[in-house]
Amino acid sequence: MEFLLASGIGWVTACGIYLLLRGRSFSVVLGLSLIGYAVNVFIFAMGRLWSAAPPILSDGAAVADPLPQALVLTAIVIGFATTGFVIELALRSRHENGTDQVDGRAEQRSDEQGGAR
Repeated sequence: MEFLLASGIGWVTACGIYLLLRGRSFSVVLGLSLIGYAVNVFIFAMGRLWSAAPPILSDGAAVADPLPQALVLTAIVIGFATTGFVIELALRSRHENGTDQVDGRAEQRSDEQGGAR
């Protein structure tokens, strides 16, 4: 189970990094969201995966750590607000630059770069 969880977190992080490097604003927003989700699952997994364990101390029984749960809940709220802000920035950039490229320059086709067929 640990290998499956670690592999899943690795794949989600790799997909997020790939989307971040795409250069289009919507891909960057999706990449940031995926990396945020991967970090949330990583933090949640650090508290161990317990089934039917109480989050408070009891007499010798296994207990779940409530701190990672609280951190992930806070991170979800902050991530939602940050995603909304980044989407607004991307829309504003699209409106002012006329393109959704992160660097503000439109893509040039190979036909426009001097090659006539």
